[in-house]
Amino acid sequence: MDTTQSVVEKSAIKKVAIRLVPFVALMFFINYLDRTAISFAGPNGMNNDLALSAAQFGFASGVFFIGYILLEVPSNLALHKFGARRWLARIMVSWGIVSLLFTWVGNVEQLYILRFILGVAEAGFFPGAILFLSLWVPSKHRSKILALFYLAQPLTTVIGAPLAGALIQQHGVFFGLEGWRFMFFGVAIPAIVIGIAAWFYLADSPAKAKWLTSEEKTWLTSALEKEKNETAASNKHVSVRTVFGNGRVWMLSLIYFGFIYGLYALGFFLPTIIAGFEGLYGTKFDVFQKGLITAIPYLPAAFALYFWSKDATKRGVRTWHIALPALIGGISIPLALFAGSPAATIAVITITAMSIFAALPNFWTVPTQFLTGAAAAAGIALINTVGNLAGFSAGYITGWLKDLTGGYTVPMFVVGGFMLLSSILMVTLSRQRKASEGIPAEALDPQGAGHHAEP
Repeated sequence: MDTTQSVVEKSAIKKVAIRLVPFVALMFFINYLDRTAISFAGPNGMNNDLALSAAQFGFASGVFFIGYILLEVPSNLALHKFGARRWLARIMVSWGIVSLLFTWVGNVEQLYILRFILGVAEAGFFPGAILFLSLWVPSKHRSKILALFYLAQPLTTVIGAPLAGALIQQHGVFFGLEGWRFMFFGVAIPAIVIGIAAWFYLADSPAKAKWLTSEEKTWLTSALEKEKNETAASNKHVSVRTVFGNGRVWMLSLIYFGFIYGLYALGFFLPTIIAGFEGLYGTKFDVFQKGLITAIPYLPAAFALYFWSKDATKRGVRTWHIALPALIGGISIPLALFAGSPAATIAVITITAMSIFAALPNFWTVPTQFLTGAAAAAGIALINTVGNLAGFSAGYITGWLKDLTGGYTVPMFVVGGFMLLSSILMVTLSRQRKASEGIPAEALDPQGAGHHAEP
Protein backbone atom coordinates (compact mmCIF):
# COMPACT_ATOMS: atom_id res chain seq x y z
CA MET A 1 0.00 0.00 0.00
CA ASP A 2 1.46 3.37 -0.99
CA THR A 3 1.48 6.40 1.29
CA THR A 4 -1.34 8.17 -0.56
CA GLN A 5 -3.63 5.16 -0.33
CA SER A 6 -2.77 4.73 3.35
CA VAL A 7 -3.76 8.33 4.07
CA VAL A 8 -7.03 7.95 2.16
CA GLU A 9 -7.80 4.67 3.94
CA LYS A 10 -7.19 6.13 7.39
CA SER A 11 -9.26 9.20 6.58
CA ALA A 12 -12.18 7.16 5.20
CA ILE A 13 -12.30 4.77 8.17
CA LYS A 14 -12.03 7.66 10.63
CA LYS A 15 -14.95 9.46 8.99
CA VAL A 16 -17.10 6.32 9.08
CA ALA A 17 -16.21 5.81 12.76
CA ILE A 18 -17.09 9.41 13.64
CA ARG A 19 -20.04 10.03 11.33
CA LEU A 20 -21.94 6.72 11.35
CA VAL A 21 -20.99 4.64 14.37
CA PRO A 22 -22.14 7.07 17.12
CA PHE A 23 -25.50 7.60 15.42
CA VAL A 24 -26.17 3.89 14.81
CA ALA A 25 -24.94 3.19 18.36
CA LEU A 26 -27.45 5.77 19.65
CA MET A 27 -30.18 3.92 17.77
CA PHE A 28 -28.99 0.67 19.37
CA PHE A 29 -28.89 2.35 22.80
CA ILE A 30 -32.55 3.36 22.47
CA ASN A 31 -33.44 -0.05 21.02
CA TYR A 32 -31.95 -1.99 23.92
CA LEU A 33 -33.39 0.41 26.52
CA ASP A 34 -36.90 0.09 25.08
CA ARG A 35 -36.85 -3.70 24.97
CA THR A 36 -35.42 -4.04 28.51
CA ALA A 37 -37.48 -1.26 30.13
CA ILE A 38 -39.77 -3.98 31.43
CA SER A 39 -36.93 -5.23 33.66
CA PHE A 40 -36.91 -1.88 35.51
CA ALA A 41 -40.69 -1.54 35.58
CA GLY A 42 -41.30 -5.05 36.96
CA PRO A 43 -39.83 -4.80 40.47
CA ASN A 44 -40.72 -1.10 40.76
CA GLY A 45 -44.50 -1.24 40.70
CA MET A 46 -45.59 -2.97 37.50
CA ASN A 47 -45.55 -6.52 38.91
CA ASN A 48 -47.68 -5.44 41.86
CA ASP A 49 -50.06 -3.26 39.85
CA LEU A 50 -50.66 -5.98 37.24
CA ALA A 51 -50.45 -8.87 39.79
CA LEU A 52 -47.68 -10.70 37.91
CA SER A 53 -45.98 -13.86 39.14
CA ALA A 54 -42.28 -14.44 38.34
CA ALA A 55 -43.26 -16.80 35.52
CA GLN A 56 -45.72 -14.28 34.06
CA PHE A 57 -43.09 -11.55 34.23
CA GLY A 58 -40.60 -13.89 32.56
CA PHE A 59 -43.10 -14.76 29.83
CA ALA A 60 -43.89 -11.09 29.23
CA SER A 61 -40.16 -10.37 29.00
CA GLY A 62 -39.58 -13.22 26.58
CA VAL A 63 -42.67 -13.14 24.34
CA PHE A 64 -41.11 -10.09 22.70
CA PHE A 65 -38.72 -12.46 20.94
CA ILE A 66 -41.46 -14.57 19.37
CA GLY A 67 -42.68 -11.62 17.31
CA TYR A 68 -39.08 -10.57 16.71
CA ILE A 69 -38.08 -14.00 15.43
CA LEU A 70 -41.04 -14.42 13.07
CA LEU A 71 -40.05 -11.37 10.99
CA GLU A 72 -36.27 -11.29 11.54
CA VAL A 73 -35.09 -12.83 8.26
CA PRO A 74 -37.76 -11.18 6.03
CA SER A 75 -36.97 -7.81 7.62
CA ASN A 76 -33.25 -8.11 6.93
CA LEU A 77 -33.88 -9.14 3.33
CA ALA A 78 -36.13 -6.09 2.99
CA LEU A 79 -33.31 -3.92 4.33
CA HIS A 80 -30.99 -5.39 1.71
CA LYS A 81 -33.58 -4.64 -0.99
CA PHE A 82 -34.81 -1.18 0.04
CA GLY A 83 -31.70 0.20 1.72
CA ALA A 84 -30.70 0.68 5.35
CA ARG A 85 -31.67 4.35 5.58
CA ARG A 86 -35.34 3.77 4.85
CA TRP A 87 -35.69 0.44 6.59
CA LEU A 88 -33.88 1.23 9.85
CA ALA A 89 -35.80 4.51 10.13
CA ARG A 90 -39.09 2.67 9.55
CA ILE A 91 -38.26 0.05 12.19
CA MET A 92 -37.34 2.67 14.77
CA VAL A 93 -40.44 4.82 14.38
CA SER A 94 -42.63 1.68 14.50
CA TRP A 95 -41.19 0.37 17.73
CA GLY A 96 -41.26 3.86 19.28
CA ILE A 97 -45.02 4.07 18.73
CA VAL A 98 -45.57 0.60 20.22
CA SER A 99 -43.29 1.40 23.19
CA LEU A 100 -45.39 4.47 23.91
CA LEU A 101 -48.49 2.29 24.35
CA PHE A 102 -46.92 0.55 27.36
CA THR A 103 -47.68 3.75 29.28
CA TRP A 104 -51.34 2.70 29.43
CA VAL A 105 -51.11 -1.12 29.74
CA GLY A 106 -53.88 -2.33 32.04
CA ASN A 107 -53.47 -6.08 32.62
CA VAL A 108 -51.22 -9.07 31.95
CA GLU A 109 -52.98 -9.95 28.67
CA GLN A 110 -52.38 -6.46 27.27
CA LEU A 111 -48.77 -6.66 28.45
CA TYR A 112 -48.27 -9.94 26.55
CA ILE A 113 -49.84 -8.49 23.39
CA LEU A 114 -47.78 -5.30 23.46
CA ARG A 115 -44.54 -7.17 24.11
CA PHE A 116 -45.29 -9.45 21.14
CA ILE A 117 -46.09 -6.49 18.86
CA LEU A 118 -42.95 -4.68 20.06
CA GLY A 119 -40.94 -7.68 18.87
CA VAL A 120 -42.64 -7.54 15.48
CA ALA A 121 -41.90 -3.81 15.22
CA GLU A 122 -38.23 -4.19 16.19
CA ALA A 123 -37.59 -7.24 13.97
CA GLY A 124 -34.52 -6.81 11.83
CA PHE A 125 -33.01 -3.80 13.58
CA PHE A 126 -29.98 -5.40 15.22
CA PRO A 127 -28.89 -7.67 12.33
CA GLY A 128 -29.72 -4.80 9.99
CA ALA A 129 -27.39 -2.50 11.91
CA ILE A 130 -24.64 -5.15 11.90
CA LEU A 131 -25.07 -5.67 8.15
CA PHE A 132 -25.22 -1.92 7.51
CA LEU A 133 -21.92 -1.23 9.28
CA SER A 134 -20.31 -4.28 7.68
CA LEU A 135 -21.12 -2.83 4.25
CA TRP A 136 -19.20 0.34 5.05
CA VAL A 137 -15.77 -0.99 6.07
CA PRO A 138 -13.43 -3.76 4.82
CA SER A 139 -13.08 -6.77 7.10
CA LYS A 140 -9.74 -5.79 8.62
CA HIS A 141 -11.41 -2.71 10.16
CA ARG A 142 -14.69 -4.43 11.01
CA SER A 143 -13.84 -5.63 14.51
CA LYS A 144 -12.99 -2.08 15.58
CA ILE A 145 -16.14 -0.57 14.05
CA LEU A 146 -18.44 -3.24 15.49
CA ALA A 147 -16.80 -2.89 18.91
CA LEU A 148 -17.48 0.86 18.91
CA PHE A 149 -21.07 0.13 17.91
CA TYR A 150 -21.48 -2.60 20.55
CA LEU A 151 -20.35 -0.24 23.30
CA ALA A 152 -23.89 1.11 23.21
CA GLN A 153 -25.28 -2.08 24.75
CA PRO A 154 -23.45 -2.09 28.12
CA LEU A 155 -23.63 1.72 28.22
CA THR A 156 -27.40 1.42 27.85
CA THR A 157 -27.50 -0.07 31.32
CA VAL A 158 -24.77 2.20 32.72
CA ILE A 159 -26.77 5.26 31.68
CA GLY A 160 -30.23 3.74 31.23
CA ALA A 161 -30.59 2.04 34.61
CA PRO A 162 -30.12 5.26 36.65
CA LEU A 163 -32.22 7.12 34.05
CA ALA A 164 -35.01 4.57 34.39
CA GLY A 165 -34.75 4.85 38.16
CA ALA A 166 -34.98 8.63 37.99
CA LEU A 167 -38.05 8.45 35.73
CA ILE A 168 -39.74 5.88 37.97
CA GLN A 169 -39.28 8.22 40.94
CA GLN A 170 -41.43 10.83 39.17
CA HIS A 171 -44.52 9.09 40.51
CA GLY A 172 -47.68 11.05 39.81
CA VAL A 173 -45.86 14.00 38.23
CA PHE A 174 -47.05 13.46 34.65
CA PHE A 175 -50.87 13.44 34.55
CA GLY A 176 -50.90 11.29 37.69
CA LEU A 177 -49.11 8.36 36.01
CA GLU A 178 -47.41 5.78 38.20
CA GLY A 179 -43.62 6.03 38.05
CA TRP A 180 -43.13 2.88 35.98
CA ARG A 181 -45.67 4.10 33.41
CA PHE A 182 -43.91 7.46 33.14
CA MET A 183 -40.64 5.58 32.60
CA PHE A 184 -42.14 3.75 29.60
CA PHE A 185 -43.29 7.11 28.20
CA GLY A 186 -39.88 8.70 28.73
CA VAL A 187 -37.90 5.99 26.91
CA ALA A 188 -40.35 5.68 23.97
CA ILE A 189 -40.30 9.28 22.68
CA PRO A 190 -36.57 9.27 21.71
CA ALA A 191 -37.13 6.25 19.42
CA ILE A 192 -39.66 8.17 17.32
CA VAL A 193 -37.52 11.32 17.16
CA ILE A 194 -34.26 9.55 16.25
CA GLY A 195 -36.07 7.27 13.81
CA ILE A 196 -37.29 10.29 11.85
CA ALA A 197 -33.78 11.80 11.98
CA ALA A 198 -32.27 8.56 10.62
CA TRP A 199 -34.25 8.95 7.38
CA PHE A 200 -32.34 12.15 6.62
CA TYR A 201 -29.00 11.38 8.28
CA LEU A 202 -27.99 7.91 7.07
CA ALA A 203 -26.67 6.98 3.63
CA ASP A 204 -27.03 3.50 2.15
CA SER A 205 -23.46 3.13 0.88
CA PRO A 206 -20.11 4.98 0.66
CA ALA A 207 -20.94 5.99 -2.92
CA LYS A 208 -23.94 7.98 -1.64
CA ALA A 209 -22.16 9.66 1.29
CA LYS A 210 -21.81 13.39 0.68
CA TRP A 211 -19.39 13.69 3.59
CA LEU A 212 -16.73 11.51 1.92
CA THR A 213 -14.27 12.90 -0.63
CA SER A 214 -14.20 11.35 -4.10
CA GLU A 215 -10.91 9.60 -3.23
CA GLU A 216 -12.39 8.15 -0.05
CA LYS A 217 -15.50 6.97 -1.89
CA THR A 218 -13.36 5.32 -4.56
CA TRP A 219 -11.12 3.56 -2.05
CA LEU A 220 -13.98 2.28 0.13
CA THR A 221 -16.09 1.15 -2.84
CA SER A 222 -13.21 -0.65 -4.57
CA ALA A 223 -11.95 -2.29 -1.35
CA LEU A 224 -15.41 -3.53 -0.43
CA GLU A 225 -16.14 -4.73 -3.98
CA LYS A 226 -12.84 -6.61 -4.15
CA GLU A 227 -13.50 -8.27 -0.82
CA LYS A 228 -17.06 -9.14 -1.83
CA ASN A 229 -15.87 -10.79 -5.05
CA GLU A 230 -13.14 -12.76 -3.27
CA THR A 231 -15.55 -14.00 -0.61
CA ALA A 232 -18.22 -14.88 -3.18
CA ALA A 233 -15.67 -16.74 -5.33
CA SER A 234 -14.51 -18.91 -2.42
CA ASN A 235 -18.08 -19.56 -1.21
CA LYS A 236 -20.07 -19.98 -4.42
CA HIS A 237 -22.31 -22.58 -2.82
CA VAL A 238 -23.56 -20.19 -0.10
CA SER A 239 -26.72 -18.42 -1.33
CA VAL A 240 -29.91 -17.21 0.31
CA ARG A 241 -31.50 -20.56 -0.47
CA THR A 242 -28.63 -22.70 0.82
CA VAL A 243 -27.74 -20.57 3.84
CA PHE A 244 -30.48 -22.32 5.84
CA GLY A 245 -28.69 -25.63 5.31
CA ASN A 246 -25.20 -24.30 5.97
CA GLY A 247 -23.59 -26.09 8.93
CA ARG A 248 -21.38 -23.15 9.92
CA VAL A 249 -24.39 -20.82 10.06
CA TRP A 250 -26.24 -23.18 12.38
CA MET A 251 -23.18 -23.73 14.56
CA LEU A 252 -22.77 -19.97 14.92
CA SER A 253 -26.48 -19.70 15.70
CA LEU A 254 -26.09 -22.11 18.63
CA ILE A 255 -23.00 -20.29 19.89
CA TYR A 256 -24.89 -17.00 19.80
CA PHE A 257 -27.82 -18.65 21.59
CA GLY A 258 -25.61 -19.28 24.63
CA PHE A 259 -24.35 -15.70 24.76
CA ILE A 260 -27.84 -14.23 24.43
CA TYR A 261 -29.25 -16.59 27.05
CA GLY A 262 -26.69 -15.23 29.52
CA LEU A 263 -27.16 -11.62 28.41
CA TYR A 264 -30.93 -11.54 28.82
CA ALA A 265 -31.07 -13.68 31.95
CA LEU A 266 -28.93 -10.97 33.55
CA GLY A 267 -30.68 -8.09 31.80
CA PHE A 268 -34.22 -9.06 32.77
CA PHE A 269 -33.62 -10.41 36.27
CA LEU A 270 -30.65 -8.45 37.67
CA PRO A 271 -32.92 -5.60 38.91
CA THR A 272 -35.13 -8.24 40.56
CA ILE A 273 -32.12 -9.95 42.15
CA ILE A 274 -30.94 -6.57 43.49
CA ALA A 275 -34.39 -5.87 44.86
CA GLY A 276 -34.07 -9.20 46.72
CA PHE A 277 -30.95 -8.06 48.57
CA GLU A 278 -33.19 -6.50 51.23
CA GLY A 279 -34.63 -9.89 52.18
CA LEU A 280 -31.31 -11.72 51.93
CA TYR A 281 -28.95 -9.24 53.54
CA GLY A 282 -31.18 -6.63 55.21
CA THR A 283 -30.02 -3.82 52.91
CA LYS A 284 -32.29 -0.98 51.84
CA PHE A 285 -31.98 0.96 48.57
CA ASP A 286 -34.32 3.44 46.91
CA VAL A 287 -35.27 3.12 43.24
CA PHE A 288 -32.50 5.39 41.98
CA GLN A 289 -29.87 3.56 44.05
CA LYS A 290 -31.08 0.23 42.67
CA GLY A 291 -30.64 1.68 39.18
CA LEU A 292 -27.06 2.68 40.00
CA ILE A 293 -26.29 -0.78 41.39
CA THR A 294 -27.79 -2.40 38.27
CA ALA A 295 -25.41 -0.28 36.18
CA ILE A 296 -22.26 -1.32 38.07
CA PRO A 297 -21.43 -4.52 36.09
CA TYR A 298 -21.86 -2.82 32.75
CA LEU A 299 -19.24 -0.06 33.00
CA PRO A 300 -16.34 -2.53 33.39
CA ALA A 301 -18.05 -4.58 30.67
CA ALA A 302 -17.78 -1.60 28.30
CA PHE A 303 -14.04 -1.34 28.99
CA ALA A 304 -13.59 -5.10 28.54
CA LEU A 305 -15.46 -4.94 25.23
CA TYR A 306 -13.32 -2.10 23.92
CA PHE A 307 -9.89 -3.40 24.91
CA TRP A 308 -10.60 -7.06 24.08
CA SER A 309 -11.80 -6.05 20.62
CA LYS A 310 -8.79 -3.76 20.22
CA ASP A 311 -6.55 -6.76 20.85
CA ALA A 312 -8.59 -8.79 18.35
CA THR A 313 -8.13 -6.07 15.73
CA LYS A 314 -4.37 -6.06 16.35
CA ARG A 315 -3.83 -9.83 16.40
CA GLY A 316 -6.67 -10.88 14.13
CA VAL A 317 -9.80 -12.45 15.63
CA ARG A 318 -8.83 -15.81 17.09
CA THR A 319 -10.94 -18.63 18.46
CA TRP A 320 -9.96 -17.75 22.02
CA HIS A 321 -11.22 -14.18 21.58
CA ILE A 322 -14.70 -15.72 21.62
CA ALA A 323 -14.35 -19.08 23.39
CA LEU A 324 -12.37 -17.88 26.44
CA PRO A 325 -14.89 -15.20 27.53
CA ALA A 326 -17.69 -17.74 27.10
CA LEU A 327 -15.82 -20.15 29.38
CA ILE A 328 -15.20 -17.50 32.05
CA GLY A 329 -18.80 -16.31 31.91
CA GLY A 330 -20.14 -19.84 32.16
CA ILE A 331 -18.14 -20.50 35.32
CA SER A 332 -18.70 -17.13 36.97
CA ILE A 333 -22.48 -16.71 36.81
CA PRO A 334 -23.39 -19.63 39.13
CA LEU A 335 -20.67 -18.50 41.56
CA ALA A 336 -22.58 -15.24 42.13
CA LEU A 337 -25.14 -17.26 44.07
CA PHE A 338 -22.58 -18.14 46.73
CA ALA A 339 -20.91 -14.73 47.06
CA GLY A 340 -22.36 -14.01 50.51
CA SER A 341 -22.88 -10.24 50.26
CA PRO A 342 -24.33 -7.66 47.86
CA ALA A 343 -20.85 -6.34 46.96
CA ALA A 344 -19.43 -9.80 46.26
CA THR A 345 -22.51 -10.79 44.24
CA ILE A 346 -22.24 -7.72 42.03
CA ALA A 347 -18.47 -8.29 41.63
CA VAL A 348 -19.00 -11.81 40.29
CA ILE A 349 -21.87 -10.67 38.04
CA THR A 350 -19.50 -7.98 36.72
CA ILE A 351 -17.10 -10.70 35.58
CA THR A 352 -19.96 -12.40 33.76
CA ALA A 353 -21.02 -9.16 32.03
CA MET A 354 -17.41 -8.43 31.02
CA SER A 355 -17.13 -11.91 29.51
CA ILE A 356 -20.32 -11.67 27.45
CA PHE A 357 -19.57 -8.23 26.05
CA ALA A 358 -15.91 -9.04 25.33
CA ALA A 359 -16.98 -11.88 23.05
CA LEU A 360 -19.98 -10.46 21.17
CA PRO A 361 -18.44 -7.91 18.74
CA ASN A 362 -15.70 -10.38 17.80
CA PHE A 363 -18.30 -13.06 17.24
CA TRP A 364 -20.08 -10.88 14.65
CA THR A 365 -16.95 -10.61 12.49
CA VAL A 366 -17.20 -14.34 11.69
CA PRO A 367 -20.38 -14.64 9.53
CA THR A 368 -19.27 -12.06 6.96
CA GLN A 369 -16.07 -14.04 6.38
CA PHE A 370 -18.03 -16.52 4.27
CA LEU A 371 -21.33 -14.74 3.49
CA THR A 372 -21.92 -11.82 1.11
CA GLY A 373 -24.83 -9.87 -0.35
CA ALA A 374 -28.32 -11.25 0.24
CA ALA A 375 -26.80 -14.43 1.71
CA ALA A 376 -25.08 -12.30 4.36
CA ALA A 377 -28.38 -10.56 5.12
CA ALA A 378 -30.17 -13.91 5.47
CA GLY A 379 -27.33 -15.61 7.37
CA ILE A 380 -26.84 -12.80 9.91
CA ALA A 381 -30.60 -12.61 10.43
CA LEU A 382 -30.84 -16.40 10.89
CA ILE A 383 -28.02 -16.41 13.46
CA ASN A 384 -29.65 -13.54 15.30
CA THR A 385 -33.05 -15.25 15.08
CA VAL A 386 -31.86 -18.51 16.62
CA GLY A 387 -29.85 -16.57 19.19
CA ASN A 388 -32.87 -14.54 20.14
CA LEU A 389 -34.83 -17.69 20.87
CA ALA A 390 -32.68 -17.46 23.99
CA GLY A 391 -34.21 -14.05 24.65
CA PHE A 392 -37.57 -15.76 25.08
CA SER A 393 -36.16 -18.86 26.77
CA ALA A 394 -34.00 -16.96 29.28
CA GLY A 395 -36.87 -14.82 30.53
CA TYR A 396 -39.49 -17.54 30.75
CA ILE A 397 -37.29 -20.44 31.95
CA THR A 398 -35.54 -18.30 34.56
CA GLY A 399 -38.86 -17.10 35.96
CA TRP A 400 -40.44 -20.57 35.79
CA LEU A 401 -37.49 -22.24 37.54
CA LYS A 402 -37.47 -19.50 40.18
CA ASP A 403 -41.16 -20.12 40.91
CA LEU A 404 -40.58 -23.88 40.90
CA THR A 405 -37.51 -23.96 43.14
CA GLY A 406 -38.06 -20.81 45.20
CA GLY A 407 -34.72 -19.24 44.29
CA TYR A 408 -32.25 -18.39 41.52
CA THR A 409 -29.73 -21.22 42.11
CA VAL A 410 -31.02 -23.60 39.44
CA PRO A 411 -31.78 -20.85 36.88
CA MET A 412 -28.25 -19.43 37.14
CA PHE A 413 -26.66 -22.87 36.73
CA VAL A 414 -28.69 -23.23 33.53
CA VAL A 415 -27.33 -19.88 32.34
CA GLY A 416 -23.77 -21.01 33.06
CA GLY A 417 -24.37 -24.28 31.21
CA PHE A 418 -25.49 -22.54 28.02
CA MET A 419 -22.45 -20.24 28.07
CA LEU A 420 -20.10 -23.20 28.54
CA LEU A 421 -21.79 -24.84 25.56
CA SER A 422 -21.00 -21.75 23.46
CA SER A 423 -17.33 -22.04 24.40
CA ILE A 424 -17.20 -25.72 23.46
CA LEU A 425 -18.99 -25.14 20.15
CA MET A 426 -16.65 -22.26 19.22
CA VAL A 427 -13.61 -24.51 19.64
CA THR A 428 -15.39 -27.28 17.72
CA LEU A 429 -16.19 -24.93 14.84
CA SER A 430 -12.57 -23.82 14.62
CA ARG A 431 -11.34 -27.40 14.50
CA GLN A 432 -13.87 -28.33 11.85
CA ARG A 433 -12.68 -25.43 9.70
CA LYS A 434 -9.09 -26.53 10.18
CA ALA A 435 -9.97 -30.04 9.06
CA SER A 436 -12.04 -28.96 6.04
CA GLU A 437 -10.01 -25.99 4.81
CA GLY A 438 -6.49 -26.75 6.04
CA ILE A 439 -6.13 -23.55 8.09
CA PRO A 440 -4.52 -22.92 11.50
CA ALA A 441 -6.93 -23.83 14.30
CA GLU A 442 -6.28 -20.59 16.13
CA ALA A 443 -7.18 -18.36 13.17
CA LEU A 444 -10.79 -17.58 12.36
CA ASP A 445 -10.02 -15.47 9.29
CA PRO A 446 -7.95 -17.42 6.78
CA GLN A 447 -7.06 -16.39 3.22
CA GLY A 448 -7.42 -12.69 3.93
CA ALA A 449 -11.06 -12.95 4.90
CA GLY A 450 -10.70 -11.29 8.25
CA HIS A 451 -8.29 -9.33 10.42
CA HIS A 452 -4.62 -10.20 10.67
CA ALA A 453 -1.89 -9.22 13.04
CA GLU A 454 0.50 -6.59 11.88
CA PRO A 455 3.92 -8.00 10.87
